[in-house]
Amino acid sequence: MSGQESRLLGRWGEDQAVGFLRDKGFHISAANWKCRFGELDLVAEDGTYLCFVEVKLRRSDAYGSPREFVDLRKQARLRTAAQLYLVQHPTELQPRFDVVEIYAPQGVKTSKPKIIHLENVF
Repeated sequence: MSGQESRLLGRWGEDQAVGFLRDKGFHISAANWKCRFGELDLVAEDGTYLCFVEVKLRRSDAYGSPREFVDLRKQARLRTAAQLYLVQHPTELQPRFDVVEIYAPQGVKTSKPKIIHLENVF
């Protein structure tokens, strides 16, 4: 898969995650928020929590579940980026880190991807 195809698949996956979270009642505050420490895929809120959501899409779990790719190093980068986000966007909501796993066997042609929302993962 080329770099551009990978980016398009990633963007498609994030769009799937946005729709899924909105259907669950979340408001999306930010998408692909970038800073010098990294990127936050989605920032979503539900009235109680401000969720920093890492979206992981895979065609299968042959090499492990998508959540396994949010390793300790990635978690540290996400925490640092989230701290900067909170400095720039103060809130009374409780911060939380979530992962949305998306299984799309046919990539963007998958008509009904399997989506799993894992809350408070780390």
